[in-house]
Amino acid sequence: MEEMMVLIGFLGFFAMVFGIWYLRSRENMALIDRGMNPRDVNSRPAPYKSLKVGLLLLGSGLGLAVAYFITQYVLHDYENPALWFAFIGIGGGLGLIASYKVEKKELLDKNG
Repeated sequence: MEEMMVLIGFLGFFAMVFGIWYLRSRENMALIDRGMNPRDVNSRPAPYKSLKVGLLLLGSGLGLAVAYFITQYVLHDYENPALWFAFIGIGGGLGLIASYKVEKKELLDKNG
């Protein structure tokens, strides 16, 4: 059974790498057919990328801190990993929502 799992894992990894390569080459060929340079399209500037990453990490960190304080001082349950992952997800999601709101406000101020 273990040999079968290793074989399936290897085949799955190979299929994933081949699929990514195949889809990327198809996308590049479609861009060339439209008369566009694939290198120009893939190198678009992302002005809010650092804001988004920063707020995501900030939210995840705050989620970890809240999970720590809840498990230590409220629940006294030190072996509950589901709570930790839940608060990481909640904090990261709140960070991304904050990033969206900042980007949307900036976009509306530019166009408005």
